[in-house]
Amino acid sequence: MEMRFTLKTRAVRLALGGCGSACKVEVMPSIIKILRAAADSNRLRILLLLKEEELSVAEMQEILVMGQSTISTHLSQLKQAGLVEDRRTGKSNLYRLAGPEAVPGADAGGNLLAELLIKARNETVEAEADQAAMQRVIKKRQDRMRAFFDNMAGRLGHDYVPGKSWKSLSAALLQLLPPMTIADLGAGDGSSALLLSQSAVRVIAVDSSERMLEVGREQAQRNRLQNVEFRLGDMEQLPIDDASVELAFFSQSLHHAPHPERAVSEAWRILRPTGRIVILDLARHRFEEARELYADEWLGFSEVELERMLTAVGFTAVETTIVDRDSEAPQFQTVLVVGTKQA
Repeated sequence: MEMRFTLKTRAVRLALGGCGSACKVEVMPSIIKILRAAADSNRLRILLLLKEEELSVAEMQEILVMGQSTISTHLSQLKQAGLVEDRRTGKSNLYRLAGPEAVPGADAGGNLLAELLIKARNETVEAEADQAAMQRVIKKRQDRMRAFFDNMAGRLGHDYVPGKSWKSLSAALLQLLPPMTIADLGAGDGSSALLLSQSAVRVIAVDSSERMLEVGREQAQRNRLQNVEFRLGDMEQLPIDDASVELAFFSQSLHHAPHPERAVSEAWRILRPTGRIVILDLARHRFEEARELYADEWLGFSEVELERMLTAVGFTAVETTIVDRDSEAPQFQTVLVVGTKQA
């Protein structure tokens, strides 16, 4: 018995590359499992495939031309040896080679399994054909995904897509803005101000409703935001110093101003040289009920009106664009206007 144990110990040390006294006896059974699992030619073919791609049982059937039960049995043995792992995706599982941290025998000097596979690939007759078959299977998978998006073309903006929202897109784009001081004019409950605060040095949110500002302050406190300041005031008489902000932002608020040209003039006053004005508002429409339903002073503005409004107070490089159209009645459109205060 002692003779057998000594021989087995030497064999394992040789497999590890001669680790000497650093080897621990309790690791040996795991190493032996690896060697036994990889010794089967079909399991070795599976390991070579999973080293390159995650695959389902059905995909491995197509590549290896084996029955489902045979592949499942091999995978079960490989999992018991700690060589593969799986994850649930939809109605099936995808299998992959276990990471080094999950493979018994892995250490700072390298992964025994990885070394075995590198050497075994050149000695496995079917390896090249298996790799070619796998590439065809992966291409079919990509074609199915492409067909889905081809079918969805033109509908992604209308149908629900998990994780795709204007809020998430805005949050990503805001990270591209340089740090600046922003005035959110007609801020309402502060939702835009809180979003802008993610990349701003400071946001000054102005609104004429004290209750709206209270809601905004509560949200800012709940999210522990220190760079948002809420001020009670009118868009036409802003409680903000001259030339103190880099960006003046109106988000669906200008059509509430009794004199929108005065609000635009105030935006000019508070902007520093080279500062910018950004207006998101409704394009001109005929939905009269908006006056009662939403307390709108104006039924939106035409692009021409907004361009004239900005150029009249001195803004340059004025650009206007229709950026959204509602599909349902009354089919509101959103217009985006930007302009720059010259130095």
